[in-house]
Amino acid sequence: EGDRLYGANVGDSRIYLLREGVLNQLSHDHHTDMDDPNSPLSMAIGISDTISPYYFENRLQAGDTILLCSDGLYRDLSEDMIIKQMPLGGSLMVRTVSKMQNDDLFDDASALTLHIRELDQRARLKQADLIIQESYSKGEVIDGYRLIKPLVQNNRTWLATKRGVNYVMKFAPSNALEDEKLLDSFVQEAWNAKRLKAGFFPKAVIPSNRTHRYYIMQYIEGISLDKAIAKKPLSVDDGIALAKFLLKMSQFLIRKNLVHGDIKPENIILSHRKEKIVFKMVDFGSICEAYSIASRAGTPSYLAPERFAKSPITEQSEIYAIGVTVYQALTKELPFGEIEPFQNPSFDTSIKRAQKINPKIPVWLDSTILHALDIDPQKRYHNYSEWLYDLEHPQSVKLYFDPNSSLLERRPLLVCRIGFILSLIANLILIVMLLRGG
Repeated sequence: EGDRLYGANVGDSRIYLLREGVLNQLSHDHHTDMDDPNSPLSMAIGISDTISPYYFENRLQAGDTILLCSDGLYRDLSEDMIIKQMPLGGSLMVRTVSKMQNDDLFDDASALTLHIRELDQRARLKQADLIIQESYSKGEVIDGYRLIKPLVQNNRTWLATKRGVNYVMKFAPSNALEDEKLLDSFVQEAWNAKRLKAGFFPKAVIPSNRTHRYYIMQYIEGISLDKAIAKKPLSVDDGIALAKFLLKMSQFLIRKNLVHGDIKPENIILSHRKEKIVFKMVDFGSICEAYSIASRAGTPSYLAPERFAKSPITEQSEIYAIGVTVYQALTKELPFGEIEPFQNPSFDTSIKRAQKINPKIPVWLDSTILHALDIDPQKRYHNYSEWLYDLEHPQSVKLYFDPNSSLLERRPLLVCRIGFILSLIANLILIVMLLRGG
């Protein structure tokens, strides 16, 4: 974890660390006679009902090699041979021991090597000795950046300027000094901002010479999507562009085993380039590994129904959040209304079709949105690529209806045919009755 190696062992299998040509044994052999490696084991799995493993911890460096091996390997290989062969891998070491015994091993010989190519940057970022102020104020200069105005109410995200260029400057929460989880979350956020280099997000850097705990983002001239649609909903073309943007962004993240975790209009900036709308996702704080969260973390109105039952965050739950965002962008309404924190919504009412609120929405697009918003994950789109395909091939989209909707909504043609047949039968009966009466 980070730059630390944690281990435990029982018995006489060993763990070695090779650093700059020096070999160190990190594990502890459990023998009845510590001076005699051939004496019986004092502790091993299966010898007794209880065991007391030997625990160890060691700081790692880039270039280190770790070896886990059984006694059948280290008893036959000298320390010099272990040092020479460790960088080449465990398979070679096992083959060497086997050849030494004419491929007739007396004891098990197993080996696994781990090569530390580089350390997790998050550990280095966390350990940096940086200032976290209680508050920041307008006009204050931090490492050459002059603070202009706070951009959010918590007073930790600022519009700043340096050499005539505007930036967004995001500081760690003030209570991260005492709360290690908050500090870890901010370090993760800054690290994600720095490494997720794609056009979906503003460019971000972590200055190497900073004195305070913050990171810098590109300032995007524009307006948040929630403020834009408060005036009027997006056009159909722009709504489709928004859905494609969010799906492609999510595909970029899932390739890194990540999900955004808080997709909503408030976190999307809308700007214009050559008279075309451009979208940017500006929030890095909620990005996490897929399946890593099994709670109600996020904004309630955009959480998939299964998330309220503490199901993990997945590609499908993200598709639901995208569905809510697109629905709202095209209608100015939420499919199940505003859901408050700690509220337990039932989701037992049918969604009002987006087309009924905004008649400009074509039936095929309305069907894809309903497909994304199905409360049953098994009936929802399973992958981002499925919805993206439908958006790019509208002619192949199958109509999708809420199972709770009326037969007229689900099968309008069938209802018309039944109505026609019943009407025809009624007319024939009427004609027969009139003829008989005549």
